[in-house]
Amino acid sequence: MQQIGFLLFPGFQIMSLAAASAFEFTNLEIGEKVYDIHYLSETGGPIANSLGMIVETEAFGDPAFDTLIVTGAPDIKLPNEAEAKFIRAALTATRRLASICTGAFLLADAGILDGRRATTHWYLARDLQSRYPAIRMEEDRIYIIDGSVWTSAGMTAGVDLALAMVEKDHGLEIARAVARKLVVYHRRAGGQSQFSALLELEPKSDRIQKALAHARSNLKATLSVEELAEAAHLSPRQFSRAFRAETGQSPAKAVENLRLEAARLMMEQGRHPIDTVARETGFADRERMRRAFLRAFGQPPQAIRRAAQQELQA
Repeated sequence: MQQIGFLLFPGFQIMSLAAASAFEFTNLEIGEKVYDIHYLSETGGPIANSLGMIVETEAFGDPAFDTLIVTGAPDIKLPNEAEAKFIRAALTATRRLASICTGAFLLADAGILDGRRATTHWYLARDLQSRYPAIRMEEDRIYIIDGSVWTSAGMTAGVDLALAMVEKDHGLEIARAVARKLVVYHRRAGGQSQFSALLELEPKSDRIQKALAHARSNLKATLSVEELAEAAHLSPRQFSRAFRAETGQSPAKAVENLRLEAARLMMEQGRHPIDTVARETGFADRERMRRAFLRAFGQPPQAIRRAAQQELQA
């Protein structure tokens, strides 16, 4: 049985503990207790989170957990002397030492992230880098693994990080089954951007949301205004007007952004030929995709793939 410790402190953000559900549901999926979860704090006893909810904790003791996860806070929190000492001891005593969101500041202040690749919530990433310049900061990543140290982006990214740990421990099928039971998409890959094309659009009505969901699920299709309007149960004219009013973009531009997001992910994570990536994401041919990449990212698809491979090798 693997011991999973969550390091808590007064004012921690409760969303950090969403990651614990991935371990809980792995136990349920496998049918036995493969993960034993502990909540830890300097003094033990009741700890209030940022909403005033109380969690019972164990006092720091032997740091030899299989995995220690440092939770985040709504703003920057630095460790006190006892917390920093416990975190430093955990680097050698645990198999994995991780942080969720601003928990990276506790790792950094304890000296854990010096010389390592790391990430945190995009809003505070540059602050982390300026305070701790020895970190190899990558502010636009869901999570990063550097040796035994794992760091993740904002709060929901902790679920992706925990699912990745489950996959490492028990395989892809178990991680997928757990994700389904949590009613989330299977974990986002670590290299995926923290910024989502769908989040940027922020459609307000169900009809426009349905059209975008249809587009994302059918990127290989032509995705004309007529097709998207039909998915939204609107006339093409009504749809175009409502779409621009709600998202600030034309349907064509939004579809291109969705295709770019999918194509970049395929280029970073796979070895598919560029022609295949272009075809699967609806660009039709590699030249059209290359031009779109240059407009959006300032680099051709091959350069983005090389950079991702170099990061992986590093």
